Amino acid sequence: MKILLDTHVLLWALTGSRKLSSKTRKMITSGENEVYVSIISPWEVEIKHNKHPDRMPIDSAGLLSYCRAAGYKRLSVRPEHIDRHKELASDIHADPFDRMLICQAQAEDMLLLTCDEKIAAYEDRHIMKV
Repeated sequence: MKILLDTHVLLWALTGSRKLSSKTRKMITSGENEVYVSIISPWEVEIKHNKHPDRMPIDSAGLLSYCRAAGYKRLSVRPEHIDRHKELASDIHADPFDRMLICQAQAEDMLLLTCDEKIAAYEDRHIMKV
């Protein structure tokens, strides 16, 4: 299975956070699954790091380095991801980063692992709340 990690889940996975259930951790670490990180996540981290380095101590370069070491694959934004954006209900969630992650998961037939209630509200087969 191809898995896409939202930014929170990605950070929790890399730091070994107890916020991840054992089931989710197994999904991420199983050699049977391909784990992807959207380029959206380091972009979001960089913005947060620049605004509040005390709350987001890692920058995008550091995050990408950890992702490479963990064996996560990088997913770029492609036109077909952008095209799906207009199909998403706009009244559920306004965050452009999260909306693009949903579009990428749909277009690539991936399972987006998220802790975000607003993302999960889309009730899409490509989204799993952890």
